[in-house]
Amino acid sequence: MPMSKLPLNADAVELAELIANGQISATEALDDALERTALIDPKLNALCLLRPEQAREMAAQIDQSLVRARRAPAELAALRRERPFLGVPTVLKDTGTAALGLPSTQGSRLFGQIDWPLDSELVCRYRQAGLVPFGRSTSPEMAISPSTEALAYGGPTHNPWNPQISPGGSSGGAAAALAARIVRIAHGTDGAGSIRIPAACCGVVGLKPTRGLVPMGPLAGEGWGGLLVEHMLTLSVRDCAAALDASAGQDVGAPYSAPAYAGALAGVVRTLAGEEPAAMRIAVLDTTLDGDPIDPQVADAVRRIADTLQSLGHQLEQARPQVRTEQILRPMIDVVACGTAMAVERELLRRGKPLAANELEPTTIGAWRHGCSLTGAQYLARLSELHQLNRVIGRFFDDGANGNGFDLMLMPVLARPTAPLGRWAMNNPDFLDYRLGPQGLIHYSPFTPIANMTGQPAISLPLATSDQGLPIGIQLMARFGRDAELLRLSAQLERVLPWADRIPPIAASV
Repeated sequence: MPMSKLPLNADAVELAELIANGQISATEALDDALERTALIDPKLNALCLLRPEQAREMAAQIDQSLVRARRAPAELAALRRERPFLGVPTVLKDTGTAALGLPSTQGSRLFGQIDWPLDSELVCRYRQAGLVPFGRSTSPEMAISPSTEALAYGGPTHNPWNPQISPGGSSGGAAAALAARIVRIAHGTDGAGSIRIPAACCGVVGLKPTRGLVPMGPLAGEGWGGLLVEHMLTLSVRDCAAALDASAGQDVGAPYSAPAYAGALAGVVRTLAGEEPAAMRIAVLDTTLDGDPIDPQVADAVRRIADTLQSLGHQLEQARPQVRTEQILRPMIDVVACGTAMAVERELLRRGKPLAANELEPTTIGAWRHGCSLTGAQYLARLSELHQLNRVIGRFFDDGANGNGFDLMLMPVLARPTAPLGRWAMNNPDFLDYRLGPQGLIHYSPFTPIANMTGQPAISLPLATSDQGLPIGIQLMARFGRDAELLRLSAQLERVLPWADRIPPIAASV
């Protein structure tokens, strides 16, 4: 089966099935991804640091293993269970995880090309699941912006739905390449919404898993004081669940431990087949945490999804936890700034010379300087503030004594429709103003940081569109460790409000 005939709405699980059944080879799937990269990516600028030779070797090995396995149906079935994405091409985020033979730049001119000495545990698990990484996806410099416009790539990354608007960030290249069907699954990271924001902007699925559920070692123990997690952006809920099944579980020496994970894919498949999830109590947030209004289109989209969930038998209630947006964002910003400062200082020490002109963008310089201005005691004080706020959110979800707890919170991903390119370019040297000022990010993305602070799982689903036909992401956040429940409800919504046929025109242009 030529890849040109593969439906544009086919997800990664379907592609793996076609490869396993011999309708297309893993090598042909990779060739198609590379061809689409050559034809589409010049318009998007979503990918970088391609290494097709290494990927071709892996694809050829997979094809050989499938030739052998097809001689015995039981062996082929076992291979499919063990390697759910067998032969599926993918890309890893440039500011993300270590991978042998796949260098990264952190989206910055400062670092050059970082050649990793090994695969991270997460990449080991991805390779074991059959994924074939062939390059990196673009990110804002050091992942500290909600828009992917890093100067290191020679220009911004464009949204497949409209080249004049942002694809989101920081996993913007991943979301753009995925929406354009260059790949059918793409790795991202999320420290304050960096999977969910681009998923919302580009109309794909983006899950931030529970803290500690996905490994970050062995080169790192945590990211940004535990705010950061990694996962895949996907076209479908079943892909999201299958990727979590393949990667979940602590690695050796991990500083955080998520609750035992029983796996999500079976539950999601049952839901897709018509077995409904249990009724849930869901808090609806169609204002900011402070009660301030958000864009009417976005608020209306949240209320429409609330009505849908109500019709499916869930209990919906307007409610919000008693915390303010700035209470969350102010200490988080200091933690992020300290993480930025640590990375910059480490690189300057390694190379033994000071920062040169034009090696960092103005906002990154502002974050570096702000991080360096904080003491160790202040850093720990910010973490303590976040931990206290965690307790408030936790009680909001788990108020068992009064019977008023919630299983989920429904809210938007962004308070406004996707911003135009340039709106969040990193040219403001005042990092605090960039984030918290009158024109700052706090007014655009007040919702996603909540789950990073608490460690709870949260997902962006492409359930709505703006008056201009652009995606609006709807976010659901579950209790800590309840990723499987979150995915089951997401699958129910996908079945009732399917999005598979909602594809940007650029995807069909080749």
